[in-house]
Amino acid sequence: MKEQQQEQQEQQEQQQQVQLLMINDNLGELPERKLLEGYGIRSFRSGDETAWERIVAASFGGEHSFEREMAADEAYKPERVWFVTDAAGEPIATASAWYRPQWSENTGYLHMVGLVPEHAGKKLGYAISHAALLQMIREGRTRAVLHTDDFRIPAIKAYLGLGFVPSLTDGSHPGRWKALAGVLDRNFTARGAGGAAVDIRP
Repeated sequence: MKEQQQEQQEQQEQQQQVQLLMINDNLGELPERKLLEGYGIRSFRSGDETAWERIVAASFGGEHSFEREMAADEAYKPERVWFVTDAAGEPIATASAWYRPQWSENTGYLHMVGLVPEHAGKKLGYAISHAALLQMIREGRTRAVLHTDDFRIPAIKAYLGLGFVPSLTDGSHPGRWKALAGVLDRNFTARGAGGAAVDIRP
C-alpha cells in the first residue's frame, strides 16, 4: 500500500514538471505498423464520444469530456481521431492527429494517446500512434511533435520506436532523459539547443 501511494505521489510530482518534448523530423521514414491479430484500427464515428471518454479516463484518470476537450478545439476533425478496436469492435485505444498553431504548418501534434489497462503490453500504443501519424501524412505534414511524462515508460518506448527523439527544451530535461536512459537501458541521441545532437547515456 505504501509503495502504491509513493508511486502515485511521484507521478503527481512529475505531472507538475514541464512535460518532455519529442520530435519526429521525417514522417516519410515512418516504420511499418504492428498490430496483433484480433484488433482493428479505424477513425472516429458518430457515437464514439463515450468510448473516447472511457479510454482517456482509464489512461489519465479523472473525468473527461469529448465535446469540451476535442470537438470544441479548432483543430478538431473526425478523421483526426483514431481508435484501436478489440475483437468485438469496441474501441480500447485512441490517439489523435492534431495541429497546434505554435508549430509550423508542416508539423502535426500527436495528441491524447490513451489505452485501457486491460489491453496493455500488446504494442497497441505503438499501433494507434502510427495510425494518427499516417493521418498527418495524408494531410501533408512532414514532421510531428508530442509531449509526454517521465512515468509513461511504455508510451516513450513506442514513440522511440516510431522515430521520435527527445528535444531538450527545459533545464530539467537532460537529467530526466538520463534517468529514463537508465530505466530503458539504452542510449539516446537528443536534440539540444539550436538542433545540435546530444548523446544521453544511463
